Formats: sequence, structure tokens, C-alpha cells
Amino acid sequence: MSNKESKFYAITKMKCPRCHEGDLFPGSNHFSFSKFTHMYKTCQVCNQSFEPEPGYYFGAMFVSYGINSVIFVAVWAILALIVEEVTLTMMMVAIVTIVVGLLPFNYRFSRSIWINMMVKYKGTSLKKD
Repeated sequence: MSNKESKFYAITKMKCPRCHEGDLFPGSNHFSFSKFTHMYKTCQVCNQSFEPEPGYYFGAMFVSYGINSVIFVAVWAILALIVEEVTLTMMMVAIVTIVVGLLPFNYRFSRSIWINMMVKYKGTSLKKD
């Protein structure tokens, strides 16, 4: 299995889960606040639908929750190492700043994980219908 065939590649590069070639999102800047919710309807390479049914990405919210939980624990641990006494205000400011700053990336990454969990890789020989 080559690197391009792995689910890890498709998730981290935010590629189509079926062919691993087409992009899930327009643009290459996954940290942009202007259009981070825009997603292609179908893959430009294999025509895989990126929204097979209404509410498909509801499960991606749970993925996002898991990612944010890891961020919360990491912020707390880093603050505990840096500062002698961590206050509630300090924690809230740090967490809100980091979570809001990572919101565009987290949104896209969660969707990429979710669709890659649900759609099987079929190979790069797929042609658009």
C-alpha cells in the first residue's frame, strides 16, 4: 500500500475518501475564517457525493468534541507546567482563544475524519461518470 492509498493520507490532506485524489474543500488554506464551511458537493475526480444524505455530518460534531477535549487537556497541562497557579480566568481565556483560532481547521478535519470512516477507498482508477 502506497502512502496515497492510506486513510491517514486522505484525512490529513482532506482528500476524497473514495479515490484519494479530489479535494473535499476549495482552497488550500484550512485555517481561513472567510469560507471554511464551503465544501464541494461531489469529488471532481470520481464523482463521489460528499453529502450522501441530509444531516450526514452530524456525527462529525462528536469527532470535533473529541478533538476539542484533547485540546482542553493539552491547554491545562501546558498551563500547569508554565504557570505556578492556574486560575479559571486564565484557563478560559486560553481555551477560548485556541479553540476559536482552530475552529476552521477543526471543522474541516472533523468532516474529513467522518467521511473517511464511512466511505471505502476504491482506488485511483475511477473515472468521473
